[in-house]
Amino acid sequence: MRGRGAEDNPANRFEPMRVEVDEDAWVDDDPRPLQTEFLRDASREILARNTAEDLSFDYGLNPYRGCEHGCSYCYARTYHEYLGFSAGLDFESRIVVKHDAPRLLEAALAKPGYRLGKISMSGVTDCYQPVERRLELTRGCLEVMATFRQPVVIITKNALVTRDLDHLVELAKWNAVAVYLSITTLDPALARILEPRASSPRARLEAIRTLSEAGVSCGVSAAPMIPGLNDHELPAILKAVKDAGGRFAMYSMVRLPGAVAGIFGDWLDRHRPGAKEKILGRIRAARDGRLNSSVPGVRMKGTGEAAGQMRALFHATCRRLELPTSPPEVTGEHFRRRMPGQGELF
Repeated sequence: MRGRGAEDNPANRFEPMRVEVDEDAWVDDDPRPLQTEFLRDASREILARNTAEDLSFDYGLNPYRGCEHGCSYCYARTYHEYLGFSAGLDFESRIVVKHDAPRLLEAALAKPGYRLGKISMSGVTDCYQPVERRLELTRGCLEVMATFRQPVVIITKNALVTRDLDHLVELAKWNAVAVYLSITTLDPALARILEPRASSPRARLEAIRTLSEAGVSCGVSAAPMIPGLNDHELPAILKAVKDAGGRFAMYSMVRLPGAVAGIFGDWLDRHRPGAKEKILGRIRAARDGRLNSSVPGVRMKGTGEAAGQMRALFHATCRRLELPTSPPEVTGEHFRRRMPGQGELF
């Protein structure tokens, strides 16, 4: 299906019933592409506290649930099953939108009991996916954070992040922001089918350059590295980021939880059929014979000799490029509590 990462909707593991289409039956083919549906989320809270010891933030903020970028490997697809949807096409075509996100964030930060901590945007789904250009919910949240001087880290595959340079520069004045551009490949042909609705690799590198030149701390998340598919590009990605002005780097190993294993397997059948077993075999080799691990401290980097080789390659390349691998420092030292619509509280 053009412009989509998944081919169909696999069964939801939480649903007792599923619908299967008889492919031999006569149907009236609809030539129109699958249209994205946007559904309202009535959540009354916007910050999700993080308790995972291997993640360096205190709260997650996701204005959207589901992601139209359509990356076939995305581990977050399984979260859509909690909403009663499929991890397949539903994840990338039925987007749940938190229209009240900026207002809810302002109310949360203004509460006397708010415990100051670092916020991560795009911890689950991309806060700069295509509809953000129109809805501007992420922009609204950044405006609130700039007012409060709230520390935030952003991870995105979309060059649209440069649209909000005004708020990002304001946060940067107080050392309260860092931006990771997620780059999986430098090959535009591969990116087009692997991440069908995300910005091109060239556009993401230009976004790094734009942010860095404006004084916003910016680097790369080379993620995910998929053994046998794009892992050989890791040194080139890091060099391109350094040349673009990137100031730090991280990477992660692909993991395929639940239905994602089948969705990515179908993608390999369509686009890399001859290499499918090699790629899946190499993923297993880096994950103790499995395609996924949810163990903190292990899930991001894998285990065994294959994972160790990738880790060594990453750190050796970063040393050569003088590209720091530690998380960027953002601080809440200058945080100021403000009541909605009022001035600063002393």
